[in-house]
Amino acid sequence: MGLNGTYEKELAFQADRRRATVEFIKIVNDLWYDKSIELVLFRNQLIDKNVSEILNLHEYAGEFVQKPISIFDSVEIAQAIKQLDIPPAKLDIGKLTYEFHLEDQKYNNAMGFVSDRLKGASSYKTIKPKDVVLYGFGRIGRLVARELMTKTGKGSQMRLRAIVTRGKIDQTVLEKRASLLRYDSVHGDFPGTVIADPKNDALIINGTTVNIISANGPEEIDYTKYGIKDALVIDNTGVLRDKEALSRHLASKGVSKVLLTAPGKGVPNIVHGVNHLENNPDEIDIFSAASCTTNAITPVLKAIEDTLGVKWGHIETIHSYTNDQNLVDNYHSKYRRGRAAGLNMVITETGAGSAVSKALPSMTGKLTSNAIRVPVPNGSLAILNLELETKTSLDGVNAILKKYALEGDLVEQIKYEMSDELVSSDIIGVSAPAIYDSKATIVRSDGKNVLLYIWYDNEYGYSHQVIRLAKYISKVRRFTYY
Repeated sequence: MGLNGTYEKELAFQADRRRATVEFIKIVNDLWYDKSIELVLFRNQLIDKNVSEILNLHEYAGEFVQKPISIFDSVEIAQAIKQLDIPPAKLDIGKLTYEFHLEDQKYNNAMGFVSDRLKGASSYKTIKPKDVVLYGFGRIGRLVARELMTKTGKGSQMRLRAIVTRGKIDQTVLEKRASLLRYDSVHGDFPGTVIADPKNDALIINGTTVNIISANGPEEIDYTKYGIKDALVIDNTGVLRDKEALSRHLASKGVSKVLLTAPGKGVPNIVHGVNHLENNPDEIDIFSAASCTTNAITPVLKAIEDTLGVKWGHIETIHSYTNDQNLVDNYHSKYRRGRAAGLNMVITETGAGSAVSKALPSMTGKLTSNAIRVPVPNGSLAILNLELETKTSLDGVNAILKKYALEGDLVEQIKYEMSDELVSSDIIGVSAPAIYDSKATIVRSDGKNVLLYIWYDNEYGYSHQVIRLAKYISKVRRFTYY
């Protein structure tokens, strides 16, 4: 075959792939909107993705498991899932496709395989939707709002009903709030619609009314006036930090649970995937989602502690600047943070080292930590310098973290990255709170010391951890297959 013939063959194959991807997108949406079944590809979201994005995800998936995973395989598995009668679920089609290839001698077709793998779904009870209130509307609050509204689907899980802010509410204020939700300098435009509704003091997000409530304190709000009952309040103001202060939310009519998006005192600090099951929402009303850095390092520390053991370690976080710093040099209550955030690397303190022990008690007293704020608006890096109990090697460490990223309780928390060219802007928009840079790892010659580089989107990845924990607290977690 000549060069032209080869080229024509490549064109035909690419056209077939893209046609199959269009069919796949339709099945993904049908499952989501008709059955509340969400498909992901090795934890990567598929809803609202275009053809090229989905094909790129398949390339990543094939490299990750070192076995080709084609869009044609995904279509076959997705069609089989669509024929099943199962309750709302979140299913990793990448893992299903990979396992189907491993056992293709055992099953005659995809339908038999999928039926066998998902038979546990039938034991799941119907979930009751949960009303959600965002108390505050800053960086984390807006990202949580975006994700909740994008993934509302049939409303079978979490329903964003209200947002609480300070100050008056009028058309100008609502338009500004709407604009901040629509546009984001770091994360790009919101893919949905946001319309200010001054007549009803609300934002209409993707055609759904979200009330905007003005209040100076939690106690003065009666949420039942807005038809909100038994709600989860997600407090992202950072003002109320201890059990006593957060209990003020429970004095509001219509509230049953509270989740703080910061480290909390006197309440369970949770890193979802690590210690959430140790805290029963039937017995506890107030939770903390800890910090973005704690969520980044704890899953990886757990993987290393459980397999190799950690004697001691030091954590250095290279963190993007935050609102707490000054834009230009000015007085600040903390040392160094008064210097211009966009012009300086700033050494500052972090409680991440000690905070880890709240989620992972075996690490108590083993870690020190510090932080350097750097002139990027988002995207951070944690460097873990760990002295180990058990000898290892570079291949050994990578094998451990790849296994944890592929199967088990931390698959949503750890993303295994294989790129030689990874930089901070590349990890913006990754939903995993910990991105393990396998190409940067260093192991000392005696195998007893390792340096691990953990990237994290300190806004987006953390927001997804908040949502995962919120679903657990609200008892709307679906059947999952990862």
